[in-house]
Amino acid sequence: MANTIQKAAARNNGALEKKRPSTMQDYIKTMEKEIAKALPSVITPERFTRITLSALSANPKLGECSPKSFLGAMMTAAQLGVEPNTPLGQAYLIPFKNKGQLECQFQLGYKGLIDLAYRSGEVSIIQAHVVYENDEFTFELGLNPDLKHKPAKENRGEPIWFYAIFKTKDGGYGFEVMSVQDVRVHAKKYSQAYGSDYSPWAKNFEEMAKKTVLKRVLKYAPLKSDFVRQVASDETIKTEISADMYETPNQFIDVDYEVVPDGVNAETGEVIDVQEESHAQ
Repeated sequence: MANTIQKAAARNNGALEKKRPSTMQDYIKTMEKEIAKALPSVITPERFTRITLSALSANPKLGECSPKSFLGAMMTAAQLGVEPNTPLGQAYLIPFKNKGQLECQFQLGYKGLIDLAYRSGEVSIIQAHVVYENDEFTFELGLNPDLKHKPAKENRGEPIWFYAIFKTKDGGYGFEVMSVQDVRVHAKKYSQAYGSDYSPWAKNFEEMAKKTVLKRVLKYAPLKSDFVRQVASDETIKTEISADMYETPNQFIDVDYEVVPDGVNAETGEVIDVQEESHAQ
């Protein structure tokens, strides 16, 4: 009798093992119903699956992240209406290592930030630019703010300033200017990945700088509260699925986290193989 029970238990355990997701795709398959409930009306489960498979294909390292964090990042992208890890540059999924466990962080690209601001319906122009050392560039703050930028026709030199502007539909406007040093100080203070050779800051400093100055200037734009909530999703790691991902708690990256040492191409989300090294503080 005991042998019969043991055999039955062994069969049940074997069946359970077969049902356990062995790949990220399998995990997503098991979560289909929950995903469908949380997706916005503008995206179908089929399209979400295609985008997910495309992201995994562009960056196979994402398949090694914890399934919950990867799915949380994908769901955040879906609810924001941005496609991660594509040439559109709207958003990126960044693998982070935490003592041997990879987790997926969602990051808005500067183009995604612009898209979200335009969708608010309050602004007519949003731009971010780089000023190089041989450009003509002047700006003045105060009661009559003014900004003029005339790019050099050739041999523009190294970046020295970054600026972003917005203009509202009723004629209002605003701008923000940051020097290269301003940007570096800001990044060092707020981005724990900044010091790594493999972070997007190292791979594409200018794009990250544009995003930084855009976020600053848009604080002064008359945008709706929905936009503010959307931007709060930037640089988050979420491990729960909800119909409102903005309310899902962020799993904060503590100082022992490392950017995955394979690095990430900020344009495509592709991981670049390099020798592993520690960045623990």
